[in-house]
Amino acid sequence: MFCYLVFVGWYNGEARSFPFAVPRLWLGQSNHEDDCFFCTFKAPKAGRPKRTKTSEWDARNMPSSSAPVLRGDQDPIPTPPVRPPKEEPSSSQSSGSKGSGSRPGSQPGSQPDSQGFLSDQPGSSAPPAPVLFDQQGLNDLIRDLGLSKDGGELLTSRLEERNLLLKDVKVTSQRKRHEAFSQFFSFEDGFCYCNDVIGLFEELELSFDPKEWRLFIDGSSKTLEAVLLNNGNTFPSIPLAHSACLKETYGNIQRLLELIQYELFEWEVIGDFKIIAILSGLQGGNTKFPCFLCMWDSRATKLHFVQKEWPKRENFERDKANVLNEPLVDPQKVLLPPLHIKLGLMKQFTKALDRESEAFEHLRSKFPGLSEAKIKAGIFVGPQIKELMKSTIFSEKLEYIEEEEAWNSFVAVVEGFLGNHRAENHVELVETMVKKFGEMGCRMSVKLHMLDAHLGNFKENLGAYSEEQGERFHQDVQEFERRYVGQYDANMMGDYIWNLVRDSPDANHKRKSRRRVHF
Repeated sequence: MFCYLVFVGWYNGEARSFPFAVPRLWLGQSNHEDDCFFCTFKAPKAGRPKRTKTSEWDARNMPSSSAPVLRGDQDPIPTPPVRPPKEEPSSSQSSGSKGSGSRPGSQPGSQPDSQGFLSDQPGSSAPPAPVLFDQQGLNDLIRDLGLSKDGGELLTSRLEERNLLLKDVKVTSQRKRHEAFSQFFSFEDGFCYCNDVIGLFEELELSFDPKEWRLFIDGSSKTLEAVLLNNGNTFPSIPLAHSACLKETYGNIQRLLELIQYELFEWEVIGDFKIIAILSGLQGGNTKFPCFLCMWDSRATKLHFVQKEWPKRENFERDKANVLNEPLVDPQKVLLPPLHIKLGLMKQFTKALDRESEAFEHLRSKFPGLSEAKIKAGIFVGPQIKELMKSTIFSEKLEYIEEEEAWNSFVAVVEGFLGNHRAENHVELVETMVKKFGEMGCRMSVKLHMLDAHLGNFKENLGAYSEEQGERFHQDVQEFERRYVGQYDANMMGDYIWNLVRDSPDANHKRKSRRRVHF
């Protein structure tokens, strides 16, 4: 690497040359002691006259500098380069760019091909022609942006103003986008439900096998929903029933199963433990026998963390052992929810923490959006628990060895059992966690009891059979409820499913959508 001074220049069209044919060259320096300009040269201090002698510094003595070569008569003086004159646009091109109605970026002689793309003539220096949107590409863009019908029409109109659409693309095509799927839904008894499950799968071009899907039922004080989740989460969730005015009660869930014809398909069912109790016909709340698999006594606190095996629940006789109604589904078809079990474990751990400890104060500062009541009750969501598990600050603030060991065992169970990965020593991990939770002073809840006494009832890959995807549907459908205020009918369900499909699933883009899966 080297640098040199300019030794030839032009002034008013005349060549002015320095008396050097080759200027002084500066090569890469080897050290800072005797081969560095800034280290060897001493500049004059402020207030002193400028030095005129260079006795203290001589570039000839520096290894990285080469002396200049004087110009001789045989060395020619270079001439400046000649620039070609600028080409002015012709009259046909200037007239075609203003008011001609041609699409932006198109050149004379360019013709659209079968896909609607403009191809320029060979050798053209113009920028590449724009790729026009067809109806399929525009629909996928609207889905990726999550636009409503009005938003889709607005985007289509703006693209049409700039001539970025093919001729067959219509602005009003978004108004009837729900019709392809809304025909499979009906409204009855406060439910908007699917009246033809097999026909809906055929419209989605999916092979229907009930064993490859599980039914997720979720509800609240105002809503009740039933969604089909794919085992393995390869496809997005398919809604089967939705109600915005019915609560999660035994009668409403019974009517829901009748409307979607559950007896014909008999899917495996998953939900939170309140839904599981209703499906099993059990009494809700803090009861004595809340487990639907065995006769575990929740009030025998002296036997908790000591007795592991309990008598199995062989029958569901009404008015006995907290049974109120006939089971709606076969108990063998009920899946244990790993997400809600993880939330329950975090709840019991937080309740056992010292309220005055640094670790509890760290929870307040880390999640300022949570209310004091939720923090004291240990009500956290999945992303918040993942954030705590990744952070080492929380574990460092745990004061007692029992709390630290209980937290480390909880993290080990979440990573080695309650997710997509099942560790070879998962039985040992669960047993250690139950023991450490007992030493910390946690209460034996029904969720902790499921891990302690019914570890063999869990699926091999809990991530593939989790209810987390159904909870994500519960959040997504809230946006459609805001769009269709007071009109929770077949059009809303058809519009939701329309946003799940893709017209061009194999299309490649520089920036991909955040949607994980689609049909």
